[in-house]
Amino acid sequence: FSSTSQTISPAPTVLSANLLVGTYTKKGSKGIYVLSFDTATGKATEISHTNGASNPSFLTISKDRGQVYAVSEGSDGKVSAYSFADNKLNLIQEKTSKGADPCYIALSPDQTNLLVANYSGGSITSYHRFADGRLSNPQQFIQHEGKSVNEARQEKAHVHGVFFSPDGKYVLTPDLGMDEISIYPYQIKNGPPLQIQKATSIQSSPGAGPRHLCFSSNGKYLYVIEELTGSISVYRFVKGAAIFLQKVFTHPSSFKGTTGSADIHLSPDGLFLYASNRGIENNIVSFKVLPNGKLEEKSIQYYSTEGKAPRNFTMNKEGNWLLVANQDSDNIIAFRRNIQTGALSSTGVSIKLSMPVCLLFY
Repeated sequence: FSSTSQTISPAPTVLSANLLVGTYTKKGSKGIYVLSFDTATGKATEISHTNGASNPSFLTISKDRGQVYAVSEGSDGKVSAYSFADNKLNLIQEKTSKGADPCYIALSPDQTNLLVANYSGGSITSYHRFADGRLSNPQQFIQHEGKSVNEARQEKAHVHGVFFSPDGKYVLTPDLGMDEISIYPYQIKNGPPLQIQKATSIQSSPGAGPRHLCFSSNGKYLYVIEELTGSISVYRFVKGAAIFLQKVFTHPSSFKGTTGSADIHLSPDGLFLYASNRGIENNIVSFKVLPNGKLEEKSIQYYSTEGKAPRNFTMNKEGNWLLVANQDSDNIIAFRRNIQTGALSSTGVSIKLSMPVCLLFY
């Protein structure tokens, strides 16, 4: 693809950091990168990075920006807590995730619990977060058991995420291996945070492989990206119950290749939905969101990610930039985003980083 490659240069001290990047470290990445992203030009400047992190493939940051938490994705899964001050990350703790290949991490809206999804382990682990940002030892551990129809990918449970509803009352855990999304009531008063005995679930279509999800800001609508079929399922969400509304596909009906859908996000104003596809597609797709929460299928647009294996992507809070992490081409591409039309336009800027997989504006 044609773009001006940009090597990240050391920053003068005047720049303020606003972007964290999690990576896989097997090809030379240093771990987590702290960048200053220029919202005028789309260029990024490196401010700092960790040195000893191993596959910090997913990150979350505390509301006060004082701590960053990362998974260490490997057979011996770990969770790392970093203090974050003066644009530098300092490791303060490392805890076992109690499962192989942790791939997602989330802080509760009340900031008192941290949850981790173990992909290969097929499990969820929780930690209490103390007032100083440090973590307890693992507290609650939930093991999923089950499989589905895709023998290569769904031979057992594979929890792919932990997502809080906007009101903080529920935690949803899409399980790619079981074709199921568990819905756990969340509470902090009496005992473990996830109320297993009150859990319900959403059954995905056999072979769909639910991976990530997002909510409308009012919590009324739920959008699930299904990795193995490249579909998005839309639900109405009422008091912990999900009512199916619609299924749309992120590729044309003529598409014959292997699907590998990855991430899904609504624009900050909630008017457009975006999803990423890997495999041979390597694109971002967008839909208009209708007032009833459904997606307008005829409005679908396809945008090349100008790289290979787009994983996580993110938008800044103003919604005029969309950044996508291309894992297999070692670059982050910054797209300008038209807030009125939702259209993405290439800037020609490619931020070079080894195996980027998670992008977090803060």
